[in-house]
Amino acid sequence: MTARILVVDDVPANVTLLEARLIAEYFEVLSASSGPQALDIVASTPVDIILLDVMMPGMDGFEVCARLKADPQSAHIPVVMVTALDQPADRVQGLKAGADDFLTKPVNDLQLVSRVKSLVRLKTLSDELRIRAETARKIGVDDAFRLDLMDGPGRVLLVDNRAASQERIVRTLKPVAEVDALSDPQAALFQAAESPVDLVIVNAAGDEYDPLRLCAQLRLLERTRFLPLLLVTDTGDEDMVIRALDLGVNDYIMRPVDPNELVARTLTQIKRKRYNDRLRASLSQTIELAVTDGLTGLSNRRSLDSHLKTLFNRAASRMRPLSVCMTDIDRFKQVNDTYGHDAGDEVLREFARRIRSTVRGADLACRYGGEEFVVVMPDTDAAAAAAIAERLRAIIEGEPFVLNQGTQRLSITASIGIASNASGIDTPEHLLKQADRALYAAKLAGRNRVVASAA
Repeated sequence: MTARILVVDDVPANVTLLEARLIAEYFEVLSASSGPQALDIVASTPVDIILLDVMMPGMDGFEVCARLKADPQSAHIPVVMVTALDQPADRVQGLKAGADDFLTKPVNDLQLVSRVKSLVRLKTLSDELRIRAETARKIGVDDAFRLDLMDGPGRVLLVDNRAASQERIVRTLKPVAEVDALSDPQAALFQAAESPVDLVIVNAAGDEYDPLRLCAQLRLLERTRFLPLLLVTDTGDEDMVIRALDLGVNDYIMRPVDPNELVARTLTQIKRKRYNDRLRASLSQTIELAVTDGLTGLSNRRSLDSHLKTLFNRAASRMRPLSVCMTDIDRFKQVNDTYGHDAGDEVLREFARRIRSTVRGADLACRYGGEEFVVVMPDTDAAAAAAIAERLRAIIEGEPFVLNQGTQRLSITASIGIASNASGIDTPEHLLKQADRALYAAKLAGRNRVVASAA
């Protein structure tokens, strides 16, 4: 695993030392000697992780971090503050500025490399979502790219079999989160998988369970794989921290726990989790938009092109029938010309609704374009397809289309052409073309009828 790391420090010796350690692990390293220079580099060059000194002249690390996190183009980049400051108040200030972690000088090599690798893994997952969701941002889903989203209090699951520490953590987090505290790790594993949770806090001092095994199990389950994990461990227990980060734990806090630091780290993880949730939701929405017709809610032409080939090949390999029904609204241009395009849109939506009410769950209903619709019917021979098409034709003709909130009622009919793979058709394109020819024949024969392809 490699990445581009930006080291920001005004002391050249510190930069050289960090560069040597990171290059030895095959990371690419950039350097900056001031806050403004670091901001310029980030603005012009892709960066995966920023190691940021706090005590710098002019613009200190806290201000640099705050500016990075305020910019949507850099807010997702993990920032690790590397500093001689070791007071809880300093860590809290950095966390509030948006820092993901702290490393205290002199930097321990194992902690440095483990922390960087852990953050690179997390950023890689987030980047994949961001890249795929970029289309959603372009169509207006901008809030998915904000890191400051907090829709109500967080939901935290605390795993701790010590009553005293349970009580302290619950009391500390009460102003910012709803906390469920459990002593049994298996019960916690089940609750994390079955209930809405934003963060799991695991106390590593448990006497009756292995905290790292619980973390590994949470990372193994599909439902909890991306759930943030915060480990509470003893000061100086570097082996525990390094192993936890390797397992995918997102963050850790050392005992004695500073309440303000616990709150700050908890809020950081909850915000990042909700940010990634928004990205996933945005991605799902983008995928749905890509294959759905926005007016009718049916699948679109792109979806038809993608799925028809798959369904056709599957039917051929299994020697099963497959039929296509292509339908067109009769004299639809007159509707638009007489009543306007808004009325035409209402007709299209109602037409699509009647198609949905007719076809089966296994069928694929698509808006092919304009006033043309296609229904792909797996495991359906020509006779069954004709029966379904006739039922659809009757449903279209049987009830007037009500427009303008009931003020207008239009009689609409449809012409339908059907084709089946049983008639010597050897490609999905050929099948679709035969259905189109049958539709054209239905139009020529006087409209409002079903015509089957003659192969």
